Amino acid sequence: MCEKNNKLTKRGDKMKKLFLVFMAVAFLAFPSFAKDTIKLGLIAPLTGDVKTFGESAKNGFIIAIEDYSKSGKYKIDPVIADDRNDPTEGANAALKLITQDKVIAISGPLTSKVAIPVSDIANNNKIPMITGAATNPKVTIHDGKRKPYVFRACFIDPFQGTVAANFADKELKVKTAAVLYDVGNDYSKGLAEYFKATFIKKGGNIVAYESYQKDDVDFSALITKIQVKKPDVLYLPDYYNKVALIARQVREKGLKSTLIGGDGWDSPELIKIAGGAIVGGYFTNHYSPDRKDPIAEAFIKRYKEKYNTVPDAFAALSYDATMILLKAIDNARSLKSEDIVKYLNSMKNHKGVTGNINFDKNGDAVKSAVILKVEKDRVRYMTTVNP
Repeated sequence: MCEKNNKLTKRGDKMKKLFLVFMAVAFLAFPSFAKDTIKLGLIAPLTGDVKTFGESAKNGFIIAIEDYSKSGKYKIDPVIADDRNDPTEGANAALKLITQDKVIAISGPLTSKVAIPVSDIANNNKIPMITGAATNPKVTIHDGKRKPYVFRACFIDPFQGTVAANFADKELKVKTAAVLYDVGNDYSKGLAEYFKATFIKKGGNIVAYESYQKDDVDFSALITKIQVKKPDVLYLPDYYNKVALIARQVREKGLKSTLIGGDGWDSPELIKIAGGAIVGGYFTNHYSPDRKDPIAEAFIKRYKEKYNTVPDAFAALSYDATMILLKAIDNARSLKSEDIVKYLNSMKNHKGVTGNINFDKNGDAVKSAVILKVEKDRVRYMTTVNP
């Protein structure tokens, strides 16, 4: 019996050896088909005055690539560049990504003043670009003409400024407003103009329309001029760091106007810097983490697990912009820029974290906006406004 078992064991060992030899030969004869690697760029302000925007965008970008990698056709090599919220830095980053790194497409930049020159570079070099958060119309339009290689995953300032003015009129039921904006910032200036035009159209009165420079830190003279007019609301269309500084000085001066702003307010640093001065303010935004939607909820869960914090709009928008690009790359007839752009133009009803996204004739996203209210320790969802 023992001898029989030994023979069986030897036969089994021999079969195993033959199987291993067969597998080795098969592997050499039929090599595995590895995915082709393509480079995808991200341009965002990772340092500088709005670095929280860039940090969030980078996080959303990385999660998008991780999600895509589970079933995507290509292996993605991410190339991330810091624009420092500076147009020149952004332009240099774009040129490097395109000419040296040879990226197939670009996600970002986030701020309009950087995205406008970068979009010109991307378009001239026929590199598909989708900004997640740059809202100024000039990002996709130049001298009245469409930049065919440029898209955005966010709504634009005419819509955002209109939504804010309508909210002030219909929901807050105010009749007078003042506007304080950065004259050198396309984003801030554009929102100010659209808010003003819509508020006047609705029968409201703009009692003060004042501007400042980017590096200004003392707003007491401007606030004093506004205070005399006693506006019901003060519209502050700027980024969180500047808004927080102005808000503190507004309250120190005793001005009690309700503060309203745009998506540039969206940062966890807003309440930290402004404190109670910003509490009770409202701002328009692209999404709320309170949104009840399976796609948004799945993203928020993934983000919290990976980064131990709730994603803001810049993380969500960057994720959406990047996923749209990857979807186009996967479904385009080839990796040629023209084919990727052709697919983007044909794309309908992309289900994103920030909502349902369609592109209009200019490559701008047609989507809803939300109104958020700043409370003592959080930002609360108020309502959704459809286009």
